[in-house]
Amino acid sequence: MRKIILAAAIATSALGLAACSESAETETGDAVDAMADDAEANADNAGAEIEGAVDETATGIEAAADSAADTAEKTTDEIGAEAEKIAAEAEQAAE
Repeated sequence: MRKIILAAAIATSALGLAACSESAETETGDAVDAMADDAEANADNAGAEIEGAVDETATGIEAAADSAADTAEKTTDEIGAEAEKIAAEAEQAAE
């Protein structure tokens, strides 16, 4: 009789553990899904931040290039004006 009661107690414990195990498995799966969703959201946010930084950098580079082009044009104009001045002075000196 003791063996039957002991076997019943073991069987009941095993069923209880199986039920807990299934519940724990479900909760673990839910936790893993939530972590995966969080990781995906963080990756999306990081991608958006990187894209914004790239756009900002491109805008800065474009502005710097425009400024450099303006400076180069101004310098070229100044050199041209100076060359014309020197040519005019040389022409006057030759007369």
